[in-house]
Amino acid sequence: MNNIKYLREIRGITQHKLAELLGINQSTVAMWETGESMPRAALLPKIAEILGCSIDELFKKVKEVG
Repeated sequence: MNNIKYLREIRGITQHKLAELLGINQSTVAMWETGESMPRAALLPKIAEILGCSIDELFKKVKEVG
């Protein structure tokens, strides 16, 4: 799920802003980006919408995205 970090950064969105838009804690976003945890399936459509990508792109290798 490191694509969340990649997609978030290229769109200029901070961890804090993404967390705010999702109604979660910033530390949760940080844990996704480090691989400590994964987002709940119910959040995937909203994450994809905010980051302007498909749900599939959240799981692709970074080199395949963008």
